[in-house]
Amino acid sequence: MVVKKLIAIFALAFLLNLIWENLHSWLYAYYEGGVITEWILLRATLFDAIFITLLAIPFLKISYLQNRLWYSIIFGITAAILIEWFALNTGRWAYSDAMPIIPLLKTGLTPTIQLGLLSYLTYKSVMPKI
Repeated sequence: MVVKKLIAIFALAFLLNLIWENLHSWLYAYYEGGVITEWILLRATLFDAIFITLLAIPFLKISYLQNRLWYSIIFGITAAILIEWFALNTGRWAYSDAMPIIPLLKTGLTPTIQLGLLSYLTYKSVMPKI
C-alpha cells in the first residue's frame, strides 16, 4: 500500500513540477552560465519529484503527521529557501528582471513556494483520507 502511494505521489509530483518548471523558466536569466534547456528543466523536475516523494514517507508512516499534511508546506518552503540561497550565492542560476523577489528572503517567489505548494497539493490528491 505504501509503495503504491509513493509511486502515485512521484507520478503526480513529476507532472505538476514539469508544468511548473516550464511555466516559470522564463523568470530565470541562466543556469550555470548558459541557456535553460528542456533537459535542465527535466532534471529539475526529477529532483523536485524525488524530493516530494521522499518527504511523503514521514506523512505516510507517522500518525501525528497524517492529519497535518499542511506541514509539508512549511518543510517544502524551508527546503526551497535553502536551495535558492545556495544556488544564488554560488552562481548556479540567476533570476531575470521579471522574477518577483520576496524582499526579506531575497529569493524568487515562484521557486520559494514551489516545493511546499506542490507537495501539499500532491499529498492531498493521493492521500486524502489518511
